[in-house]
Amino acid sequence: MNRALTKADIVEAIYEKTDRNRADVKNTVEILLGLMKQAIKKDDALLVSGFGKFEAYDKEARKGRNPQTDETITLPPRKVVVFRLSRKFRAELNGEEVEA
Repeated sequence: MNRALTKADIVEAIYEKTDRNRADVKNTVEILLGLMKQAIKKDDALLVSGFGKFEAYDKEARKGRNPQTDETITLPPRKVVVFRLSRKFRAELNGEEVEA
C-alpha cells in the first residue's frame, strides 16, 4: 500500500522550496487547512480550481444492524464529506490529453 502524504510532508516540501523557516511554513499550512475546514462547515463546499471540489451533505437516519447480536439499530443522521476530482485533474491522472 502507498504511504499517505502527511501534513508534516507538506510542510517539509514547502520549506525546501522556499526561503521561509519551518515554523512559518507550518503556521501557513495550519491557516490554510483551517480556512478549508471553515469553508466546508459554513458553505458545505470548497472548490479548488484545477484540483476538485469538497462537498458536505447531510445523510438521513437509517436502519442498521449490530453484527454481533443481530439487533436492529437506528443510525443517527450525520454529515459526510465527498471529494470530486476536476475534469482537468482526472484527465491528468489518467494520462489523457488535457485541453486548455
